[in-house]
Amino acid sequence: MQKNIAEWDALAQTMTEIYHDLHKIPELGLQEHKTAAYIRATLTHFGITTWEKWLETGTVAVIHGKGNAPAVAFRADIDALPVQEESGLPFASEHTGCMHACGHDGHTTILLGFAKYLKMHQDELQGDVVLIFQPAEEGPGGAQLLVDAGLFEKYPVRCIIGCHIFPQVPQGKVACRKGAMMARNGEVDIHITGQSAHGAQPQLGQDAILAAGAVITGLHTILSRNISPLESGVLTFGKIQGGEACNIIAKEVKLEGTMRAFSDTAYDTMVQRIQETAQGIAAGYGCKGEAVFRHMYRVVENDAELVQILEEVVGDAYEETPPYMLAEDFSLYLQKVPGMFFFLGSGNPEKGLTHALHSACFAFDPAILPLGVQTYAALLEKLQK
Repeated sequence: MQKNIAEWDALAQTMTEIYHDLHKIPELGLQEHKTAAYIRATLTHFGITTWEKWLETGTVAVIHGKGNAPAVAFRADIDALPVQEESGLPFASEHTGCMHACGHDGHTTILLGFAKYLKMHQDELQGDVVLIFQPAEEGPGGAQLLVDAGLFEKYPVRCIIGCHIFPQVPQGKVACRKGAMMARNGEVDIHITGQSAHGAQPQLGQDAILAAGAVITGLHTILSRNISPLESGVLTFGKIQGGEACNIIAKEVKLEGTMRAFSDTAYDTMVQRIQETAQGIAAGYGCKGEAVFRHMYRVVENDAELVQILEEVVGDAYEETPPYMLAEDFSLYLQKVPGMFFFLGSGNPEKGLTHALHSACFAFDPAILPLGVQTYAALLEKLQK
């Protein structure tokens, strides 16, 4: 596909305007009605009418090519977070308590920009391109909902590609790695039930708080004693709730945590040992312990061939990223088709653009957005040769 400077300048301007518009209207998962309407109106404005609704707020568009090359899918997530924005941007969120604090407005802008680019070069396409505007990445996992609804049965594709704006990668760089790049994750609630009594007569009760303390300590031995030193895992309990008053032996305590691993084997071991440890240690204190799990996203396992192609087309802008314990529901597509997920660098200390994902101050320079489109275009050209 031809590289035209004036064309790219015009596209960059259009994308900046789209990004500003989307940033103002953040919406939570499966509630992205304004966002979906904006996406569909923009596609139609670009002359793309081959799109349809999925899951009410999801949209899938197809740009048809003239050749017989296998179809390739590209995905953007469109939802936001329940965060009150503190970025100070002149186009800040107009929705109280909701913000695009994870760059999904940028991802959507990139895919819309890519859609416009493809439409302008449709006669050069050697195969179909499927553009997936996915709701609910932050939860409950819109990728799995689309897969369950028959996405890949209706749109058979050779592979799927996505990216994430990432402040820990320098602006102007594209980062990826072969194999496991992001972790499998889940959430766990542990309920510990004892027996209440007067705080001055502890022998008459079964102290759920005392048991909870021991359970927490015991759980953290799982990573050091049940997982291979060559594996990685994280177990964090960020919330604990229990007790009624300072002079009452607590009857009930609830722990809430997150768990992550880079392999299914390590993850499954963690699940088994958390349940056994919670039950066993609580029983030693005369209490009952039960763990309830919510299994969420899988390991983002990048296809080695696709990563090699990315490295070739990006050139000097490419760098290999270390794996991160962050999780992504893009991984659920990878259970069905090969794919690749890469980071688009946004870190820019000179402009103060270093705030982490999910921060109320998160922001990025929209100048990075055309690089996302250029990377997608270069990958597609290589894949459809």
